[in-house]
Amino acid sequence: MPEDLSTTNMLLGVMAIVSVLEALVVMALGLAGWRAYKQVVGMVTDLEQRHVAPVRHQVEAILADVKDVTVRLKEETERVDDAIRNTIDRVDDTADRVKFQVRQKTSRVLALIIGLRSRIEELLQSRHQPPASATGRL
Repeated sequence: MPEDLSTTNMLLGVMAIVSVLEALVVMALGLAGWRAYKQVVGMVTDLEQRHVAPVRHQVEAILADVKDVTVRLKEETERVDDAIRNTIDRVDDTADRVKFQVRQKTSRVLALIIGLRSRIEELLQSRHQPPASATGRL
């Protein structure tokens, strides 16, 4: 059998041309993908600059205001708490003073009453007891 390699060579040539065409198609698709990526990145950057950045600045301003209000509220709460605590301390101090004054004055009156009672009891007992000379001689 004579060996004729022309058919094989022709098929190998076709396969080589198809491989080169496939490589060109893959490179074209890669370039198209790269261009699409760049375009999307540009759109996203533009969108961020036009829409997201102003909203971000507004949100940051709102958060700064909220922080200021929170700090003021905390300071006012502490101030009111201190005022209430001082008022309660003064009321307690005043109540202690009033209690001391009332006790001091009532203790004097109570001592006077106890003294009078003792004296009255002495007088009453001395009236009911017979004289000492009469009880000793029976």
